[in-house]
Amino acid sequence: MSTPNPYASSDYSPETEKLLSVAIHLLAIPFEFFAPVIGYFVFKDKGPFISHHVKESINFSITMLLVVVVLAVSIIGWAFLWAPPIYWAIMRIIAAVKAAQGEFYKYPFTLRLITS
Repeated sequence: MSTPNPYASSDYSPETEKLLSVAIHLLAIPFEFFAPVIGYFVFKDKGPFISHHVKESINFSITMLLVVVVLAVSIIGWAFLWAPPIYWAIMRIIAAVKAAQGEFYKYPFTLRLITS
């Protein structure tokens, strides 16, 4: 018996899914919230690998948006507004590398609001 390929998709080859997953993570650096949202609506049903990475990317975007809002609202948080962009960029690059390696990467400390 053969095990089903986790990258199997009727729409894209495994290499195309990896490439699109990397692109979603890297395009989220200059276009933070827009790239994951557009990617979610375009690629969410195109294959298990790309679907996973698009959902992770949009969940991370939502989490980072909430963190920045909380920091901006609090007086002490203003002193730490420099930290989220650094963490955000590093995590995006790590996710892109993991996607290029074919791993189902999950961002740490991320709210999983979009699951299906």
